[in-house]
Order: sequence, then structure tokens, then C-alpha cells
Amino acid sequence: MRACGILMPVFSLPGPFGIGTLGKEAFAFVDFLAGAKQTYWQILPIGPTGYGDSPYQSFSAFAGNPYFIDYRLLVEQGFLTQAELPAPQPVGAIDYGALYRERPLVLKKAADRLLASPTEAYHTFCTRQDFWLKSWENIRDFRWKYLPWESDRSSLKAIMTIPIFSIKWLQLQE
Repeated sequence: MRACGILMPVFSLPGPFGIGTLGKEAFAFVDFLAGAKQTYWQILPIGPTGYGDSPYQSFSAFAGNPYFIDYRLLVEQGFLTQAELPAPQPVGAIDYGALYRERPLVLKKAADRLLASPTEAYHTFCTRQDFWLKSWENIRDFRWKYLPWESDRSSLKAIMTIPIFSIKWLQLQE
């Protein structure tokens, strides 16, 4: 049986917050593919990117990239308010520097709300995924401890102190 599909990275989806996400636009794209009788959507790796924001330089085979979390879904879940969302950006080239500075601060607000009253689903996920979560936390801690002194440590600290929630969020939505 023959089948067809498309190769398109998640970050290429149009979206209002500077990068495509596994949220509303992804669901709409899958609906479009189904309507066009496409069978496959091949994506690039969706792990947290490493140096140069390359999806092939990930620090984890299991963790999801927090760039791909749709803020609007966090609003629907009650983890963010509309007022906390950044201003929409025009669709265009991805400004990874802006994502690097802004996204951790927004996701930390959502993480703080979840961790203030964790759900049973969250605890279940953490228990089932413990085989890789502890290692991922250790890698993040190691990277923070040994970053060069000349780095922008205030932004990096915000990123490295995001509770593991922001990494787990994508998997928890399954």
C-alpha cells in the first residue's frame, strides 16, 4: 500500500508567539493533512535544543522542547492568564534570542501554579517517567554550574530554575 505525507518541523508552523508549537496550529495542520489524504507528518526531533538551537543537538532523548508548549493551552488549563501572555508577534523568522529570554519567565509562572497544587496526573507522570527525569535534572544542574562566567547569567538562571514541569508538559498532554 502506498502512502504519502510531508516533512515539516514543528517550529515552522505559524503561531502568534514567535515559534510553531504542538498546540492549536499543530492540531489544525493535522486536520489539514487528513483532509488532503496525507498519511504521515514527519517532524524533526522535538527534544530541547542544544548549541545553535539545532534539534539534532539535544541534551535529552526523552524531554520535550519547552519552546513547543502552546501558551494558549496553558491559559485553557488555568496555569496562565490572558494578561500574562506576551504580545503576539508577526509570523516570520524565529528570534531564538527572544525565545530564550522570554519563554522561561512565562513558563515559570505556569509551573509555579501547577506545583502549588499538583494534579494526580502530574504525580503519575513523574512516577512513570522517573527513569529519565532524574538524569535530565542532573544534566541541567551540571550545565548551570559549569557555564562560562561571561554568559548572561540572569537569563540562564531563569531558564535553569524552571521546574521540571515545563519539560514534562508536552508528554503530560498525551
